[in-house]
Amino acid sequence: MKHVLMKLLAAAALAAGLLLGVVPAALAQTTASPAAAPAAEYRVGPGDVLRVVVYQNPDLALETRVTDAGLVSYPLLGSLRVAGLTINDLERLIADGLRNGNFVRQPQVTVSLLQVRAHQVSVLGQVNRPGRYPLETADMRLTEVLASAGGVAPAGSDIVVVSGQRGGQAFRAEIDLPTLFATAGSEKDLVLLNGDTVWVDRQPILYIYGEVQRPGPMRLEREMTLLQALATGGGLTLRGTEKGVRVHRKSADGSVTVLTPAMTDKLREGDVVFVRESLF
Repeated sequence: MKHVLMKLLAAAALAAGLLLGVVPAALAQTTASPAAAPAAEYRVGPGDVLRVVVYQNPDLALETRVTDAGLVSYPLLGSLRVAGLTINDLERLIADGLRNGNFVRQPQVTVSLLQVRAHQVSVLGQVNRPGRYPLETADMRLTEVLASAGGVAPAGSDIVVVSGQRGGQAFRAEIDLPTLFATAGSEKDLVLLNGDTVWVDRQPILYIYGEVQRPGPMRLEREMTLLQALATGGGLTLRGTEKGVRVHRKSADGSVTVLTPAMTDKLREGDVVFVRESLF
């Protein structure tokens, strides 16, 4: 009976605490959400251009490029190995050197990263501004780099290929952009590393000709049906007939098969849609 009474008292105390907004420590530990991991800081590398400013000491200001060996030459301190350091680490290194050498009593050092040359990726293919782009932070993701390149061009595919090295091994990943953007914080939004290549291929196309309003090549949308392709081509002309629609499809061995598909059948890359003229 005493044991049951103690349980009832504990439950009442817990309920009172919740009503007052007080959560017991044990419960708080189980319900508290984990703290977000801090973003990784950028680390200086060979080729980066730095600006160093020491407050009230203009003669110690310097704009320099990190050598291939990861060094910079700084007044009074000589050669400093800076590759692999964060900006905060570098500010602390210079400040400690000036203070310990009795050059400046209380140095206030500011280091700015003017150009990122050490960590870059190549963005190629169907993007609006192909080229090499810097990884300005240590956790820069695929979507951020694509944004720097102006986004995928209208003729670009929905599939983006990322290749490079991971753990000393060749790495290749195909990313479906619509799927990536459909989920917030998707793990498929890869963190890119120095030397990675981002490739955006041309969107698959098909061809339509004959008695349609706008014959020619067209973008093959995902899950595109024959009816959708005809609509994209402006529909049939007055002389066209749905009974005269044929699809020429090339197989793996290079042979071409002529199909009479239904309007709901899905088309494939490279299909040629021909609309015949009505006989009546």
